[in-house]
Amino acid sequence: MAIKKMSDYLSAVVPDYLGTVLSVSPQQTLTEIGSKNQIIRLADDGSEERITFSGTSIFYVTMAWDLLSATDSGTIVDIYHDSNKANGTNKSFRWDHPDPNDNTRYVVRFDGELDRNILYPYNQGISTVKLRVLGTAAT
Repeated sequence: MAIKKMSDYLSAVVPDYLGTVLSVSPQQTLTEIGSKNQIIRLADDGSEERITFSGTSIFYVTMAWDLLSATDSGTIVDIYHDSNKANGTNKSFRWDHPDPNDNTRYVVRFDGELDRNILYPYNQGISTVKLRVLGTAAT
């Protein structure tokens, strides 16, 4: 079977913010989480009802950086906090997948808080970041 990647299951979309691309590669495992918009209802007799609301795949990625330069840390923090960029979890932006087997530019949105660790005297780290993958970048 051929190598499969998230872009095989997602459409092209235009991000809300077209400026800076997040391209700081994670230093730990990058985890891709995939699901479908489905539920399973279990009845008293043990039977199941399975409901699919959409055939569209839903993807999230999580990643972390133990040790970053102040510049790379600043790039991530700026994309998150700048109200003209991601504005926290509000706006989508472009992200470059670091896996050479994928090598796709995706449109993502932050899916939670951003924690930065200041490692005295000069280095910084960012705890786990979760991104919702909305599609491949159309631009």
